[in-house]
Amino acid sequence: MALSPVWWHCDMKRLMRKNYILLDANQWPLIDLSSTSNVVLLFFPLAFTGTCTKELCSARDDISKYQKLNTTVVAISVDSLFTLGKFREEQKLPFDLLSDFNKEVSRKYDSLYEEFPLFGLKGVTKRSAFVIDKHGIIRYAEILADATKLPDFAKIKEALEQCGK
Repeated sequence: MALSPVWWHCDMKRLMRKNYILLDANQWPLIDLSSTSNVVLLFFPLAFTGTCTKELCSARDDISKYQKLNTTVVAISVDSLFTLGKFREEQKLPFDLLSDFNKEVSRKYDSLYEEFPLFGLKGVTKRSAFVIDKHGIIRYAEILADATKLPDFAKIKEALEQCGK
């Protein structure tokens, strides 16, 4: 199990440059992605659930479009790294799934349900999407109150096109 420091800098709300530790199921070091490429950061509630599977498979099916836009896709949930590793393998996801088991990053991005509306679970990641440009600036943010809804992938791609390659 590898620990990966992630540096995000953005101009939105109270988010400041900070070192976050996330667990990576594949032990791939994720260091300052935003300095080399745009990033689509997808927070999702729970692996192996219908809407989450649909969301991440949508991103998987469009991965070549993201790559053409010089974009790295990263998905985060509070699931364990073991669960995320199995989910990634079964769904053949070509991007990293990171565990925010301690809920630090989800809280910073205002992407945490204190109580998950569907099952009454506490501390579940809220479905949200962020586009972060190469300079670390958040160019698009969508935080969904309804966990059954998907992010607007058309708007995500629009924001990426405005970021440039």
